[in-house]
Amino acid sequence: MGAIHYYEKERVFKLDTPHTSYLIGIVDEEKFLGHIYYGAKITDYDVRALMRTGEAPFVPSQNNRDRSSFLDAFPMEYPGHGVGDYRESAISVSDKNGNTAGQPLYREHKIYAGKPGLPGLPATFGSEEECETLEIVLADEVLDLTVTLYYTAFYDVDVITRSVRVTNHAKEPVYLTKVFSTALDLDAEDYRMLTLHGSWARERQIEYRQIGYGKQSVGSCRGESSHQEHPFVALVSANAGQEQGRVYGFHFVYSGNFLAQVEKNQFDSLRVVLGIHPQDFKWELKQGETFTAPEVVLTYSDAGLGRMTRTLHDLYRKHLIRSPYKDRERPVLINNWEATYFDFDTEKLLAIAREAKKSGIEMLVMDDGWFGDKYRRVQDNSSLGDWVVDRKKLPNGLENLIQTADRNGIKFGIWIEPEAVNSKSELFEKHPDWALQVKGRPLQYGRGGTQMLLDVCNPEVQDFMFGIVDNLLGKHPQIAYIKWDANVELKNYGSTYLPQDKQSHIYIEYHRGLNKVLERIRAKYPDVLIQACGGGGGRASYGVLPYFDEFWVSDNTDALQRIYMQWGTSYFYPSNAMAQHISASPNHQTGRIIPIKFRCDVAMSGRLGMELQPSKMTKEEYQQTAQAIKDYKSVRDVIQLGNLYRLVSPYDDKGIASLMYTDDTENKAVFFAYKMEHFNNQVIPRVCLRGLDPSKNYRVRELNVKTGGQPCFLNGKTFSGTLLMNTGIEMPLGSDYASCVLELTAE
Repeated sequence: MGAIHYYEKERVFKLDTPHTSYLIGIVDEEKFLGHIYYGAKITDYDVRALMRTGEAPFVPSQNNRDRSSFLDAFPMEYPGHGVGDYRESAISVSDKNGNTAGQPLYREHKIYAGKPGLPGLPATFGSEEECETLEIVLADEVLDLTVTLYYTAFYDVDVITRSVRVTNHAKEPVYLTKVFSTALDLDAEDYRMLTLHGSWARERQIEYRQIGYGKQSVGSCRGESSHQEHPFVALVSANAGQEQGRVYGFHFVYSGNFLAQVEKNQFDSLRVVLGIHPQDFKWELKQGETFTAPEVVLTYSDAGLGRMTRTLHDLYRKHLIRSPYKDRERPVLINNWEATYFDFDTEKLLAIAREAKKSGIEMLVMDDGWFGDKYRRVQDNSSLGDWVVDRKKLPNGLENLIQTADRNGIKFGIWIEPEAVNSKSELFEKHPDWALQVKGRPLQYGRGGTQMLLDVCNPEVQDFMFGIVDNLLGKHPQIAYIKWDANVELKNYGSTYLPQDKQSHIYIEYHRGLNKVLERIRAKYPDVLIQACGGGGGRASYGVLPYFDEFWVSDNTDALQRIYMQWGTSYFYPSNAMAQHISASPNHQTGRIIPIKFRCDVAMSGRLGMELQPSKMTKEEYQQTAQAIKDYKSVRDVIQLGNLYRLVSPYDDKGIASLMYTDDTENKAVFFAYKMEHFNNQVIPRVCLRGLDPSKNYRVRELNVKTGGQPCFLNGKTFSGTLLMNTGIEMPLGSDYASCVLELTAE
């Protein structure tokens, strides 16, 4: 198929995806690897036009050949350190003499079908029929070091992935102090920097920044990513919106420490770097040893943020997730956490299952609190690590609970937190050395004042973690779903397993160990749905999605606040990866009182679930949720597997938010609108739809009509695709917390 080409005369590499091209040149006789172009797809004829001269090989056209001006004119594809380029380098190495200067130069390359298959790291996945890889070997002869750059271009999505492998060939060890996975130089033009920030219960808030001179960055040094800052950065042109303008998107395929940085220099050029955060990073490479940095996903869109989003959604569904659920509809489930917290037993859970089944729920997930023997899990300060059934809560064990649920026609899922241990636990009493800890310093605790992370660098701990899952699924093969939680950052930066001179490896080895565990689980149990819940939204990253099917967007289930969090999350993750549950009113986190229809309509825009306790629901709540679930199932395929179009942003201060999904045939769509403010004589804007066929007519059906109410004035009417997209429709949003869900079907 040929996604990657090498022009031998010009010494230029060209990587093509369906709508983009990426060009790299071997510069001058010194064999610098230079970046030429990344953007909209170009023809082979245009390659020479983009070069500085018509000559070959690729050479600089300036008369001034001093190194600094040379490097300003021809940015390095993978810039070294201390060689005349004063911007952020992509790699920094310290040798036996304490020297840190280095610049790897081109040595050789090869092009092959499929992915490179780098071991031990999460990666996007593609077969030989789906993608092609360029492998460029650079060498620093002074350091006797090779740096191998990997570029994979996909045939079916506008994505190029980059990763790096560094190998020491010298007799003496060297120390890596920085290895970014990508560096990209662009003209500054009029780009803004788009990032996601937040905190626990307020994840992935959108922020635009003007790019000034100097460095602007987001990052994490907490051993995890996503709660506070997200491993992503985008450059967005000033005129860009959802469906127009230029966007460069970068996402790190890693769930640990990261740095995403944009630097503007005095010549108005931008350098974007993304990879493992260099703080506390020092990696010894002895002769023959190799360090591999995780992948970065790159995408370019000349049709706005919407195309970037849909590209990343396609990447997830086609190449990132590995389970059979990549293109399957996800079940509607009920989780007992907000319904009972730790106060439950077999009968309470079965009562929830029976009532939930009546309203159309397909799965019961038993959350935290089912385990512990010597120390029972009745609150959050004990028992983690002691994964045995609490017989006082579940006297007949898991088997009876699972079988009874199955007889009632409902599947079963379970909560675990394999990475953590409480100081008040039998596991910690037996293996205190298994917890991360700094020798000579007091332990730092997280949730409940007693929680720590296990030392996943240790193979014994890895075996223990795998054994938790293997024991559960081996004894109870009916378990269809696992909620995997992770509530603690790496608070104790020390390992009793790693030797003294390898303590700086903890942040890396932790995630490598975790990946090994997850690889084993996925290999043996490929069909189980697994959710990543990092204290809510702390594990929402591409780094874990090769092993997990979905994640818990946030511990905050407040419907109004969820609109904002789900909006930011949807930039990168498709709806079937976003767990969105209907919860109680007043909300348990914010105390906000919101009508049940609004709560249902917000949750319906992703993978629908419930947190409500059926026995405490009002008649109206019961009827409304049953209707929502019924209607959701009728359009679940479009919502979970369709193409997302964001229409009116909650950040635009228009008082409403709106989005929609369409199927690939443009025959069916589902539209959502939410009123977020309420004032007298408030002007509600018309909303123009997207993703429809202008030549088709669409019949409207309102979904989840308010209990006891009548469908809105749009129900049953037919509109042309042209009118819906160009003129738009009035929103039936008159009252406080009004909301509307519409199905559109081509006639």
